Amino acid sequence: MKTGMLVRRGLTVAMLFGAMVLANTGIAAAQTAGAPANEFSEKAMKFMAAAFVMGFGSLGPALGIGMLGGKAMEALGRNPEAAGAIQTNMILAIAFAEAIGIYALVVAILIGFVF
Repeated sequence: MKTGMLVRRGLTVAMLFGAMVLANTGIAAAQTAGAPANEFSEKAMKFMAAAFVMGFGSLGPALGIGMLGGKAMEALGRNPEAAGAIQTNMILAIAFAEAIGIYALVVAILIGFVF
């Protein structure tokens, strides 16, 4: 894909996400206007925020792990004798990428149950 097409798709997704967030906050504000605090919509928004954090937070590590695995297979195909060094470095890099996904999970849990 060309870079321009990727940028347009990214902007489109960002605009749709922004519109969805604005629509949800407007609905939550309309439900609580002139009435006592609506606990249901507050909890729903917290869990939606946690879902967005987990979805976007796991996107980067997923792409990174996929690219790492693919490039490691290419390297093994080109130089099978270096399998031990390639595998060790690949597993180490995948562990670092997975740690970022775990950070996103921790933040999602904090949003859902603490705040």
